[in-house]
Amino acid sequence: MAKETLKNHDIEFSGRPSMLSQNKLFYNCLEIVFCPYNDYWREIRKLCVVHIFSAKRVASFSSIRKYEVSQMIRKISGHAASSKVTNLNEILMSLMSTIICRVAFGRRYEEEGNERSRFHGLLIEMQALLGTFFFSDYIPFMGWMDRVRGLIGRLEKNFKDLDEFYQQVIDEHLHPQRMKPQEEDIIDVLLHLKNQRSFSVDLTFDHIKALLMDILSAATDTSAAVTVWAMTQLMKNPRAMQRVQAEVRDLYGKKAFIEEEDIQNLPYLKVVIKETLRLHPPAPLLVPRETNKDCIIEGYEIPTKTLVYVNAWAIHRDLEAWNDPEEFYPERFLESDVDFKGQDFELIPFGAGRRICPGLPMGIITVELVVANLVHSFDWEMPQGMKREDIDTQVLPGITQHKKNPLCLPLPSLKFGI
Repeated sequence: MAKETLKNHDIEFSGRPSMLSQNKLFYNCLEIVFCPYNDYWREIRKLCVVHIFSAKRVASFSSIRKYEVSQMIRKISGHAASSKVTNLNEILMSLMSTIICRVAFGRRYEEEGNERSRFHGLLIEMQALLGTFFFSDYIPFMGWMDRVRGLIGRLEKNFKDLDEFYQQVIDEHLHPQRMKPQEEDIIDVLLHLKNQRSFSVDLTFDHIKALLMDILSAATDTSAAVTVWAMTQLMKNPRAMQRVQAEVRDLYGKKAFIEEEDIQNLPYLKVVIKETLRLHPPAPLLVPRETNKDCIIEGYEIPTKTLVYVNAWAIHRDLEAWNDPEEFYPERFLESDVDFKGQDFELIPFGAGRRICPGLPMGIITVELVVANLVHSFDWEMPQGMKREDIDTQVLPGITQHKKNPLCLPLPSLKFGI
């Protein structure tokens, strides 16, 4: 059925439903994720694929990823010296947020003190609102309930605060005395395209802000969640942990840092990430779709404006597609050509078809780099008195599947590293 909707009838199922929170926070959906399927979407997607998510652009940010992951390893190393427990949820969310801020804004906002709490608070509130039920979306005549519940006020405040934040960052980039950076960030790229007017879409500041919303909301949340789940499953499955550590350490010995180009020689690491995405897709129901026109699937008439949810979580655990689907077994992919790039419909953590996530390459290389260095640098230990089967896999409610209880591990011993 997923193949029918995402490939054979991809055009008919490429629409997006109009939702109150998305329309408000994403500037009437001027971006890629929630934008209706039309000529504008095709043009804005081409702009992003060519200028933001291209292989060349992703590679240009490699020095940022290396620096920030190195800083994370140093931070964790310091925990052993100060007898601190390592909360991987907090560390990884901070890391992903910092990488995305540098890639998008050219700045590490955690150095700014007050800006850090303001920015992260806004991002958390935005994600909460995107996952909130609004009567206006499903029972319009009861829309007044959203205002009574205080949701409209929260939505308007969050949008206003984010808009001011983005405008401040854009103004900083436009300041005539701003030093020219060594490497363009995403705002630099978008401002250049705005001035160049080489697309049929005349970019405005609202277009730029909407695209920044996409990048921040999607990249920070999902990359952190996937990395936490990968480490959770490796801690629960010592056989897999030992194998991936042996692969990295046997190949690269006492090398201080695993580089991005090194990862291409680590097939078991790659299948660990693939198996993590199978068991823990970052968006279990993907992004909702809406039919653009009437169509017939397996004899059923599907009318226009039908709201469609694709349950990737259920597909990834389907007994007809997978042996022992509840087991974390990365080896299942070693002799398999099944991949997550949208061609194999039993594994679709990023969706498929025209609306597949365009930021997939940037997200995957970041997750692989982080996990490779975490397993290479440290011999991770279980909390005292706790068994591996005691590590829970409960999830928080929301669009992104986050681990409910933080993964807190005691004093990892440094094996190799910076």
